[in-house]
Amino acid sequence: MPKPQRVSLGEAAKMIGVSADTLRRWDRDGKVKTTRDPRNRRLVSLAEVRRLGGRPERHRAGDDLSARNRFAGIVRSVEVDGVMGIVELECGPHRVTAAITRDAIEELGLEPGMEATAMVKATSVMVIREGESA
Repeated sequence: MPKPQRVSLGEAAKMIGVSADTLRRWDRDGKVKTTRDPRNRRLVSLAEVRRLGGRPERHRAGDDLSARNRFAGIVRSVEVDGVMGIVELECGPHRVTAAITRDAIEELGLEPGMEATAMVKATSVMVIREGESA
């Protein structure tokens, strides 16, 4: 059976790592292209999901957690000083910077160029590596 070329707004949001509300807002602002099905529900093409940094091909680490916004991306820099470090991720159109412990950086093996996901909830940012669970 061929893979669908369009997915629901909720499925697209999970693949991209944002909330459905964010995708609705992006649709209103013209930042994402959607179509409508016969029941007037928004659909997003897989090409659009990929353009926005999503990965429709596989399950991402942290998908089963309750964090509202997940930003899957590529680690661009890791700076460690003492017991703390700064990790910068490029997540589609977003740059996310997180201050995390040196131990967490070492445990996750974070290095520039690798895939990771920033999970934003309230004022905290959690960074997890693909294939890991929190």
